[in-house]
Amino acid sequence: MVLNKFKDKFWKFWKFLNEDTWQALLVSLVLAFLIIKLVLFPLLSFFTGTGLPLVIVESCSMHHPEKGFDKTFESGFYENYNLSLANTSNWIFKNGFGKGDIIFVVGPKNIKVGDVLIFDSRGGAPHPIIHRVIYANETYFTKGDNPETNNGVAPFEKNIQQNQLLGKAVFKIPYLGWIKLLFFDWTNPPSRRGFC
Repeated sequence: MVLNKFKDKFWKFWKFLNEDTWQALLVSLVLAFLIIKLVLFPLLSFFTGTGLPLVIVESCSMHHPEKGFDKTFESGFYENYNLSLANTSNWIFKNGFGKGDIIFVVGPKNIKVGDVLIFDSRGGAPHPIIHRVIYANETYFTKGDNPETNNGVAPFEKNIQQNQLLGKAVFKIPYLGWIKLLFFDWTNPPSRRGFC
C-alpha cells in the first residue's frame, strides 16, 4: 500500500518535470544541481582519492604554442633541471591544455617528473595551480609549459610539500569548462580574457 502511494507520487512528479513550464524547468535545474553537488562529486571524490576530482583550467599557463614542446624547450631553462626534449617521450599532456578544458584528477600518488599536479600555492595565487613537475624528491618544483607566460619557476612553485598537493591530472575534456568560465572570464584583466 505505501509502495503504491510512493509510485503514484513519483510518476506525478516525473510527469511534472516533463512539462513545458518554467516551474518544471526551475525544479529540474535545482534537482540537477543537487544531484551533481550531493551525489556525483562525493562519489567522484571517494573513487579518485581527492577532494578535487574535476578542475576547470582558468589560465593559459599550460597551453602549448604552435611548436608544442619544441618551443617550450627552446629557452634552455629545463637544462638547469637536467631535462631535455628527449625526456618528454612518456609525459602526459604532450600537447598541453588550454583555458576552459576540464581536467580529471586523481589522488597525488607516485608523482614523478613530467606529471601534472594540482596544488595549493599557499597564497601565491587565488586558486589552486595546475603545472608540470620538473623536479621530484621529497618536495616538488613545477612550471607551466607555456613559454610565453612562464619564463621560470615562481617562488610558490618551489619546495611544494606533500600536504599542499590536491591531485594529479590524468586526462582532459577540451573546452567544456567554458560553460562556467563565460560567467566570470569578463572580470579578468583584458590580457587574461578569452581563449589561449
